[in-house]
Amino acid sequence: MEAGRLSRREMLQRGGVAALGGLSVAGLGRYAWPRSASAATQASSSSPGDVLHFVSRPDLSPPHLTVAHHGGPGPADPPYFILAPAGYPRTGPGVPGLMILARDGQIVWYSPNTGFPASAGLARVDLQVQSYRGKPVLTWWEGRVLAGYGHGTAVIADSTYRTVATVNAGHGLSADLHEFVITPQDTALITAYRPMPANLSALGGPARGTVLSGTVQEIDIATGQVLFQWDSLLHVPVTDTYQALSGGTTASPFDYFHINSIAVAPDGDLLVSARNTCTVYKVSRPGGDVVWRLGGKRSSFRMGRGATFWWQHHARPHGATVVSIFDDGASPAKEAQSRAILLGLDTVAMHASLQASYTHPRPLLAANQGSMQVLADGRVLVGWGNLPYFSEFEQDGALITDGSFPPGDQSYRAFTSAWTGYPTANPAVAARIEGFGAVVYASWNGATEVASWTVLAGGAASALAKVGSQPRRGFETAITVDANGPYFAVTAHDAHDRVLGRSDTVRGTN
Repeated sequence: MEAGRLSRREMLQRGGVAALGGLSVAGLGRYAWPRSASAATQASSSSPGDVLHFVSRPDLSPPHLTVAHHGGPGPADPPYFILAPAGYPRTGPGVPGLMILARDGQIVWYSPNTGFPASAGLARVDLQVQSYRGKPVLTWWEGRVLAGYGHGTAVIADSTYRTVATVNAGHGLSADLHEFVITPQDTALITAYRPMPANLSALGGPARGTVLSGTVQEIDIATGQVLFQWDSLLHVPVTDTYQALSGGTTASPFDYFHINSIAVAPDGDLLVSARNTCTVYKVSRPGGDVVWRLGGKRSSFRMGRGATFWWQHHARPHGATVVSIFDDGASPAKEAQSRAILLGLDTVAMHASLQASYTHPRPLLAANQGSMQVLADGRVLVGWGNLPYFSEFEQDGALITDGSFPPGDQSYRAFTSAWTGYPTANPAVAARIEGFGAVVYASWNGATEVASWTVLAGGAASALAKVGSQPRRGFETAITVDANGPYFAVTAHDAHDRVLGRSDTVRGTN
């Protein structure tokens, strides 16, 4: 770093957003489908096309995601991408599911949505790494997807991938898919959609109409008790919406607000994003009053040049004076392309200024969804919503990593994070006998600490000896040995050659 120059972490801590200088990355090409050469390392387990197949795990058929790096191998930390490939309606190949990818695109953990078929309106979305009771956990939402929102449950899983807690909404509501935040107090902030009566005559609708109120609930995870509830209709009038009136009846409530994210501000208040009012609200706790509105028809801030956003998602505070937002810009289209933006907030002069804007080199315009993650060193990871991309940028806006899903897939949000997984299931193994030797296939879904594999073989299942070893290569490692068994097993070893687990013993096939 140049002398006298602040890191992004220092800048955010100090609120010195002006140091970014209003950077912007312009679109440079047309929409395309990049494919990465890193897929070649999965040749032993990858079939032509967009679905992966594994000899040791024939029950798994995930979609083939690819990761391309620009200007070098790309950063190594955080080591994983956290994604949930899906689609609504889904036309993509393979079986979607929760997924952790290494930075070269290799699968580390994959949990297929076999019990949540999109054809039945079911899904699992918003996979994240969070902290619960002082330990890293995986969290996601699962349930039924309705007309742009969900009825379901938030799930917490530990490092063994075992569910340790679930969170449901209270007061007769159902947890929505858009947000699940675990607070430092081990409470959960969730979104919900609540039908409420409203006068829609000012919008050309019925005087005795029905709308969906965007609802925030804070839930005590241990007891399920509702600690705080905020309903948009009690604080935001229906006339603030930009959404064209649709429905407005008990049978078809009008989604005037469309809540899609919650975050805790440094002072303990909440930042609430509403897509259909194109506004981010600062909501006081415990009172629930709207402290200020950012954007929309009645913004508390004067919006500086380039600071106005439309149909946004995933608003997050970074200190007291910086907010990150994924600016969809559609739908309907209000901008030429979607952006991930940083806004500086002067809460004395009440002025919002654009400090950084990250756009894809292809002019991507997301109709919905999307995310923006700001890393400690200034890098930014962007999930492009309903479009099949996730991208990582340097602080100065240079695109360094570009991931893509097969056509027909998407991920509601995209994250990068550290994670350590210790699955309780044994490693998987399969062996194919070829002449006087064999090819042994080893995998361990979700195990992050495996550095190498050792192959055991013998003429009897109870009498196996070491016949070979090899460093781990991706989700599934193919190991050639000069032994024809016919019985085989593998042991997984960490970087210090300690045994982490052993597979069952299997009989090789010809």
